[in-house]
Amino acid sequence: MSPTTWLVTGANRGIGLELVKQLLAVPTNLVVAASRNPDKATALAELKSSAKGTLHLVQLDVSDFDNVRALPKQLEPILGATGLDYLISNAGIAIFDTAFTLDPDALLNVVRTNAAGPALLSQVVLPFLEKAPTKKILHISSTAGSIASVAQIPPAFASNASYPISKAALNMLAYKQKVERPDLTVITMCPGWVQTDMGGADAQLKPEESVAGIIKVITSVTNADSGKYLRQNGEEIPW
Repeated sequence: MSPTTWLVTGANRGIGLELVKQLLAVPTNLVVAASRNPDKATALAELKSSAKGTLHLVQLDVSDFDNVRALPKQLEPILGATGLDYLISNAGIAIFDTAFTLDPDALLNVVRTNAAGPALLSQVVLPFLEKAPTKKILHISSTAGSIASVAQIPPAFASNASYPISKAALNMLAYKQKVERPDLTVITMCPGWVQTDMGGADAQLKPEESVAGIIKVITSVTNADSGKYLRQNGEEIPW
């Protein structure tokens, strides 16, 4: 019986690290954890030492396009025989600026990491997805990328510009992928406001709560749900 295979980006901390932890709790899962500096990812190294061969670490910087294009060489020895069931595109960056103060170069850097990188990543792992039975892509987005939700976001966050712009672009990417490849199941999801380095200590959800919801949703959605923009509890988010 073949394992269920997962690739999680941004896996060295926060939501990504918790995803790896919870996925490893299922013996039939095989997890590939990607991070920019796996040699410095001590938490991942500790998990690998006790994972009994079900966790593999690979180097990936989604903002470095040549690095992304080289990823299949690392994946082939791990996934070549089985393919990839789930791509969890989680790596991302955030900055705080406003529409009339943003630096255009900084904006492009955020969009490069949060939207263009996931687009290229999806392309290079597509042959692995095509070989596996599940064929699911999950892009970790944010309610910040919802134009319809701006009025409901606290004013301190509503004025932020570059990060929401990048997530709105990511949402469109997911829908375009769904249109182009109806054989794949592609969704975008807000993990909630989570107590991570990015979310801060005042956030509403603990990582384990958010990730439990993320895994429940991505494993339960079907091809009929492809193109949806969801919360970690399964609710749809308005575009």
